[in-house]
Amino acid sequence: MEARHPTAIVTGAGSGIGAATAAVLARAGWRIACLDRDGDGAERVARAAGAQHLARAVDVADEAAMTAVFAELAGIWGGIDALATCAGILDTTPFLAVPVATFRRLYEVNVIGTYLAIREAARHMPRGGRICTVASVAGLRGGGLGGTAAYAASKGAVLALTKNAARSLAEKGIAVNAVAPGPIETPMLEGVFALPGVRQRVESMIPAGRAGRPEEVAETIAWLLSPKAAYVNGATLTVDGGLVMH
Repeated sequence: MEARHPTAIVTGAGSGIGAATAAVLARAGWRIACLDRDGDGAERVARAAGAQHLARAVDVADEAAMTAVFAELAGIWGGIDALATCAGILDTTPFLAVPVATFRRLYEVNVIGTYLAIREAARHMPRGGRICTVASVAGLRGGGLGGTAAYAASKGAVLALTKNAARSLAEKGIAVNAVAPGPIETPMLEGVFALPGVRQRVESMIPAGRAGRPEEVAETIAWLLSPKAAYVNGATLTVDGGLVMH
């Protein structure tokens, strides 16, 4: 009998780090479900990875929709082995000008969306399940590169949520870790990098001298989701070319 392929859900899989993560995991033999508010984008990524992969259009901040789609996928696969929470949105509004509505939306997607994905995945994971959240160096530094108050605060919350989830789910045999990317060449950052002088200023702060590529973050996520990282739990790995050094 053929061995069952490990299964993974990737949120925000329609583009950027999420799309790269889905591709890396698919090449490594995982069965992937690509979730994104942009259903067409998720479908393109899934089809590019192979006919055996799935795609679903969902807003990660919609509790009922997230509960339903995770239950559906668990039913199709017989369980969920791994989760990468790549869905997120950016805001660059200056500190004194951030509307409360913007702050709330950042938290809805970046924090509540991450929590819902973790919660629903954990309900369907066997022992040995693995979760990787996507925070940001903004959550470590307090912003200062492109994302400002609402974004930095939301990503700091993701870091705290990751540690709490690691503690809370350890008794179920589920490990939870985070990656904190620095500036990465994704559609989300295109507008920021297009502003005069921003790319040069940011890259001058990075010892590697350049922005990162989505695949470089995806490979780190894939390692954290693999058995090779079996004794890693509650950790945050920065993928930032040396921008943030402890």
